[in-house]
Amino acid sequence: MRKETDAREPRSTPDHGPRPGDPAPAAAAAARPVRGSWIPGLAVALVVAVVAMAVGERLPVLGGPVTAVVLGVLVAAVRRPAPRLTPGMRLAGKPVLQTGVALLGAQLSLSQVLHVGGSSLPVMIGSLAACLLAARVIGRRLGVGGDLRTLIGAGTGICGASAIAAVTPVIGAASAQVAYAISTIFLFNIAAVVVFPLVGHLLGMDPQVFGLFAGTAVNDMSSVVAVATAYGPGAVDDAVVVKLTRTLMIIPVCLGLALLAGRRARSAPSASVRPAGLVPWFLVAFLLAAAANSAGLVPAAAHPGLKELSVFLITVALSAVGLSTDLTALRRTGPRPLLLGACLWVVVSSSSLALQYAFGGGLS
Repeated sequence: MRKETDAREPRSTPDHGPRPGDPAPAAAAAARPVRGSWIPGLAVALVVAVVAMAVGERLPVLGGPVTAVVLGVLVAAVRRPAPRLTPGMRLAGKPVLQTGVALLGAQLSLSQVLHVGGSSLPVMIGSLAACLLAARVIGRRLGVGGDLRTLIGAGTGICGASAIAAVTPVIGAASAQVAYAISTIFLFNIAAVVVFPLVGHLLGMDPQVFGLFAGTAVNDMSSVVAVATAYGPGAVDDAVVVKLTRTLMIIPVCLGLALLAGRRARSAPSASVRPAGLVPWFLVAFLLAAAANSAGLVPAAAHPGLKELSVFLITVALSAVGLSTDLTALRRTGPRPLLLGACLWVVVSSSSLALQYAFGGGLS
């Protein structure tokens, strides 16, 4: 007697692939949270950061943070990091990054701001405003995405990699955008080392005036020191003070971006979008560190160590950013952000010179 089968027994059906409306396998895999120990990913980021710091010491104009991004991208190009490294790289890319930015405040004081002088602050604020406005207008005309043009604008107008590091967690920028922005800023820092001393001598700037120009129009501190040193030792001190004071512009810019991000999140139709806090904790810590330093609570002997720790933490974070970079997205971005960076470099440089002339900066 033959055994009967009926509809009550499950029957196997051939697999014809994903059905219409089903999520793509790659997208579904990317959407699943990766859980596990953060130690392996953080260890890889630390190794890349140590190598980057060593390279940065030998090539100061390059610096550790920029080297970290480049090395991370190169490593990811050779071998894509395994999913088990993701928790550690996320830890490095956000809490470690935010801690490094917060420690920047310990290098600043209100007395430094006052020392810069009344004529310098209008130059810094005016050139920053011109840069951010140009980033918005020119970036839109070029079709550069909002997050990327914000990163390039903040990096060019404030303080290079440190500003990009501060803005990244506020706007939630992707790793590929961060890598592209930092690479763009670095390219024009190198150009400034070559071009700016020639411009200074051509215009007959005295060392103090050139120090203001370099501190306003060059981004990362290592490049500021390189440009000012190339012009003459008398320009270095003023350039460094201007550059440190310019770092304070991180606070209002990040607060404004946090406010905009919160408004967008509250107006988003998806309930899964969570509004960002108005004042990110690391900005509060930045201000508290600056206030403590202004009050003399941070010993002068601790400044070099805190500076090195801040740079190292940012370097670790940017190593993770480089390792996490989507190379396909990076190639797909194209040359337009680079063109935006060139335009902003010209805007900041020319506005700095124009404002110095307008406020009697001593240009001949």
